[in-house]
Amino acid sequence: MSALLTCRGVDVAYDKVQVLFGVDLDVHEGEIVALLGTNGAGKSTMLKAISGLVQPIAGHIEFDGRDITKCTPQETTALGIVQVPGGKAVFPTLTVAEHFKAGCWLYAKQSNDEVAQRTAKVIEMFPRLQERWNQLAGDLSGGEQQQLALGMAFVARPRLLVIDELSLGLAPVIVERLLDAVRAIHAEGATVVLVEQSVNVALTIATRAYFMEKGQVRFEGPTTDLLARDDVLRSVFLARANHSLDSKSKNGQARTRSRARKAAETVARPEALAVRHLSHTFGGISAVNQVTFSVHAGEILGLIGPNGAGKTTIFDIISGHLPTQRGHIVLGDKDISHWAPERRAAAGLGRSFQDARIFPSLTVAENIALGLERHIAVRDHVSALFGTPAIRESEMDVAFTVGDLIELMGLGAFRDKFVAELSTGSRRIVDLAMSIAHDPAVLLLDEPSSGIAQKETEALGPLLQRIREETGCAMLVIEHDMPLITSLSDSIVALDLGAVLVQGPPERVLADERVVTAYLGGDPATIRRSTAREAEKVGA
Repeated sequence: MSALLTCRGVDVAYDKVQVLFGVDLDVHEGEIVALLGTNGAGKSTMLKAISGLVQPIAGHIEFDGRDITKCTPQETTALGIVQVPGGKAVFPTLTVAEHFKAGCWLYAKQSNDEVAQRTAKVIEMFPRLQERWNQLAGDLSGGEQQQLALGMAFVARPRLLVIDELSLGLAPVIVERLLDAVRAIHAEGATVVLVEQSVNVALTIATRAYFMEKGQVRFEGPTTDLLARDDVLRSVFLARANHSLDSKSKNGQARTRSRARKAAETVARPEALAVRHLSHTFGGISAVNQVTFSVHAGEILGLIGPNGAGKTTIFDIISGHLPTQRGHIVLGDKDISHWAPERRAAAGLGRSFQDARIFPSLTVAENIALGLERHIAVRDHVSALFGTPAIRESEMDVAFTVGDLIELMGLGAFRDKFVAELSTGSRRIVDLAMSIAHDPAVLLLDEPSSGIAQKETEALGPLLQRIREETGCAMLVIEHDMPLITSLSDSIVALDLGAVLVQGPPERVLADERVVTAYLGGDPATIRRSTAREAEKVGA
């Protein structure tokens, strides 16, 4: 049987940097194929080549017997290839209603009845979009934006749907809804190619998989065969920390006792950050409602909740990017409620952003050096002009620190690369390195594992704990990866609808019925999503 999509010997380069090397790929009509791999493997670039967003420098791509190697994105879309890009996939200044109009541009001259029917189906799948119908997409939560992007793809009636990072930064209950929507699109006859960092998510829906590494295909075959390839699975750390909640085992009991002992020691320390009765509204809609919690010196406090629960809004208020409408924020012994963001940063408050806000036209080393700005002792322009000994010593200190951080974060291969050339996951690691370079007393981490391959996610928890041990900084971490946040945190605060549901040890918080219902969609097994269970689903 001939393939619907055929790629042969595809090479792609950005300027002089080649990222794909002779990629071969076949997708048959009616399949759901997962495209897996480590950060920087070229997965997203492969999707861009298929959609016409980048053109190969060698090889060819055929869709339904037609050569589309040099086709534009408009031409591939007209043929039925629809892409849902990773990260920001919506227009922030358009309303939800306007997005659905834009998604139907191919059918502007046809009857509106079918478009209306398909739009109604999307609203049925994602009722939250109906509530947000006349709101700007930029005001939606990350999960709502991803629902909107997938809804637009559904309305566009794709023949081949290519999705980049479906589960990026989303709560488990939202991921399950998105997977149901993908299944619905597939049931209507669409073929699906799915790029995923989460192997477990991919294996719940795909029947066949490709695994890429360093721009080449290392594995191709049924997902059941992928589970038997230890060499590939080690590359992405398929085995997750799914036993972190198993307090019945001796090891689980030991971990629980150890965590309780450390928590008691932490609470005895002074508060590094205190949030008191914080409230915030947007146009009459309450986003944060009377939120109170504290982070003690050296403590790692997890902040969890469904998309739209107010987590990032709280971060924006703490860091000064949103005004403090009601409540107080205390950093150490200083009330910083009405300080400017730069003053809070100078006082020792650091933050990473969900979308890695770093400088694309600078190299990795230059970006990390910028993170050291507040520690530069000599700021005299005249001394810099004449290269005085004090300036040279300061520059050497910066260079040594940058080198140490590059080694610590495993960024040696990217040191002199422009950030614009890096994958999403690699940019996230650079963003984290810049936050650490700031040497904060309190570090706010917004979805640190977002966009990072499972190999890096597995190593992220020990890395953050090591940073805590070496720097002594307190951390407030927003995270949807349950095994990561459970193993990492001394304590967890669960939010819903802008209010605190419960705060306490991870085991108690994640066992709370309110958290299970609000965050995990009523299914406690979501917390313990494991390789074995995903294998059973694939084999069923």
